[in-house]
Amino acid sequence: MILKSIIVLLISFFLTYLLVPLNIKFSKKLKLVDKPSERGINNRNIPLAGGLSFAFPVILLQIVYYFLFPEFGLEVLKLAIGGLAILILGFLDDKKKYTANYKLLFQIIIVVIMFIIGFKIELLTNPFGEAIHSGIFSFPLTVIWFLIVINAFNLIDGIDGLASGIALIVSIVLMAVSLVCSNNMIVFLCLILIGSNLAFLKYNFYPAKIFMGDTGSLFIGFNIATISVIGTTQFKGITTMTLLIPIIALIIPLSDTFLAIFRRIKKKKNIFMADKEHIHHKMLKMGFSQKTIALISYFITFLFGLIAFGFSFATKEILLVILILLFIPLSIFFFYLMRK
Repeated sequence: MILKSIIVLLISFFLTYLLVPLNIKFSKKLKLVDKPSERGINNRNIPLAGGLSFAFPVILLQIVYYFLFPEFGLEVLKLAIGGLAILILGFLDDKKKYTANYKLLFQIIIVVIMFIIGFKIELLTNPFGEAIHSGIFSFPLTVIWFLIVINAFNLIDGIDGLASGIALIVSIVLMAVSLVCSNNMIVFLCLILIGSNLAFLKYNFYPAKIFMGDTGSLFIGFNIATISVIGTTQFKGITTMTLLIPIIALIIPLSDTFLAIFRRIKKKKNIFMADKEHIHHKMLKMGFSQKTIALISYFITFLFGLIAFGFSFATKEILLVILILLFIPLSIFFFYLMRK
């Protein structure tokens, strides 16, 4: 198992590492570049659609998994097909700049199809007792969960290395919990994301040579959302891989998403309209550098990731108290940023 894990990790890493330079040339040739603008923070043209360089290895290895383990790999093959669909949507958005409503419509269509083919939220973690069956609420919960996670990564992809770094940490957390639960399928899927995001981060960390664009952010969010859903449906007896762990690990992107929604509702604006009032934008205005913001975000994600991992060992009540105690100072920090 260890040898196979190392091989998967190395393959995903080196495939991505080799594809990024080609991706940069490809993006420049197609004029897929992010130009300096009021919405952006870059002061030069930077190639876009960098998500292609890690999405192709991820999809390829997911397909390989199906052929190696056909009795278990059908779910992974479905994930690969869904990932390809969201990848195409992200790429077309980077190229044609779709409106937010148009992009959301196609996201919903893809997510509904994923629900129909078996990716459903059927169990919810209950910190005070047995897992709760979602029942008739499975469909709306699944759709909402997918849309939130997909767009959370899309929203935080605003500074160099932020989305790819957080995706890397979240994937490590999910893999660690899967190892505890002996869930080899999710371990494999997380290893692919870890290797590919680690390689991409080499080019994407400040100063970035390429941006992942919607091509990459939608793809990453989709895969992480799907992995957490596979954990609740494929292994119904294991309740630790339910939504609580991904929610804890995704504290930064999810917090930013909900703050953005409430902020735009308060100002009576379209909740899908982009702005420069995200957490990382506030921190930039306060004088933090892009590198510092990314490192702070990594640390907070890692901290909550440890809480999520500890959920597999400690009692739910103790971890809930710890989570609340950590959430209070973090909420105060976010509120301070919003006031500033």
